[in-house]
Amino acid sequence: MRSRTTDDSDRALELREAIDRTGYYPEVVADGVEAAVGGEQVVSFYVHHEPTFERDEVRRHLSVVVLTPTRLVLAHTDEHTGDDLLPEPYTSTSTEAVRLSAVKSVVVTRMIANPTSGPQPAAEAVMTIGWGGVSRIDLEPAACNDPECDADHGYTGVLASDDFSLRVSAAADGKDAVAGLLSFAESLSARTHQA
Repeated sequence: MRSRTTDDSDRALELREAIDRTGYYPEVVADGVEAAVGGEQVVSFYVHHEPTFERDEVRRHLSVVVLTPTRLVLAHTDEHTGDDLLPEPYTSTSTEAVRLSAVKSVVVTRMIANPTSGPQPAAEAVMTIGWGGVSRIDLEPAACNDPECDADHGYTGVLASDDFSLRVSAAADGKDAVAGLLSFAESLSARTHQA
């Protein structure tokens, strides 16, 4: 839920404080994030705590996105009920580190309510980052303008790089969360331009 950006100081302590504030297994989350960051300077970060609903249970999910001078680090922590392999409740933390030079796109969508009133803070924001690790293809039958035509025109579609996407809203997450995501996206976009 928090984001910090700067080019001249390490924000590792602020990142740890933001993880602690979520109250979501902070020692476990911080351990995974710190290992993935590998001692590099934390230039910017964003922490997003999100509950998910699964049948009649509420599960929590935490995403931590960290920008270092050379990499984009993503960490996801989920909680799970026990299962056949691990009978007690447990967490899983997955991390990925991507070279900034590999980031191909940073897509930011801002939703502004009542735009005729002039500039105002975004009500929602979506940040999608692509580096080619995951691609998605959307196909549909191609057609021509002739309503009587029944010929097979093949398919048309879009191939999109959609490795990571995060959406926040002022209504659900607060205005600071939206501003923080936009700040992080701006910092990442500036760094990938330099890479």
